[in-house]
Amino acid sequence: MKVEVHADFACAWCRLGLRRFERAVAAAGGEQPVELVHRPYQLSPDASEEPCSTVELMTRMIGSRDQVDAMFGEMTRLGASEGVEYRFDRAVEVNTLTAHRLMWFAEQKYPAPVRSELANAIYDAHFRDGVNIADRAQLVALAERCGLDGDGVRRFLDSEEGVAEVTGQVAEARRSGITSVPTFVFENGELLRGASTSEEILAALRRAAQ
Repeated sequence: MKVEVHADFACAWCRLGLRRFERAVAAAGGEQPVELVHRPYQLSPDASEEPCSTVELMTRMIGSRDQVDAMFGEMTRLGASEGVEYRFDRAVEVNTLTAHRLMWFAEQKYPAPVRSELANAIYDAHFRDGVNIADRAQLVALAERCGLDGDGVRRFLDSEEGVAEVTGQVAEARRSGITSVPTFVFENGELLRGASTSEEILAALRRAAQ
């Protein structure tokens, strides 16, 4: 069974949603093999490729550092309860198009386990390690650690390949009514949007399997 997830690497809830999906699949105990297909989405398609502090950016947007600290503190506690480490003090905001292109490349050439490892690595690089995920050299290093061919990834990222495909998929998702992420799309047509629990995802998997 294939499940699609529309997500953005800049979205903390998407990182948590991926973990919850993995937990749901594990709880299913192999009832049916499940392949997760990663679809790109951009919450801020016009974001710069020049990194800026996530905390500083959110403070400018909201206007209150105390509010930002409280919001990120709650997300950090929630992530820790599910084994996800957030370090918002390190995180930097950048345009996620290049990271999505790398994921698109992996979707074309590598099996599902490698793709899942790569997605987790990109999320952790962004939210835990403070990596600029628009930087091609950093993405090549991440890809190599996940078992991708570094030279092939480097050539791909240095080209324009995948740009039209990724931006087209993002536009198509918006046209189809996807306005929040993560959004999981199951084979029976069911959609789960936003902060679904592992239990809700597991129930959706079982309904799709039936």
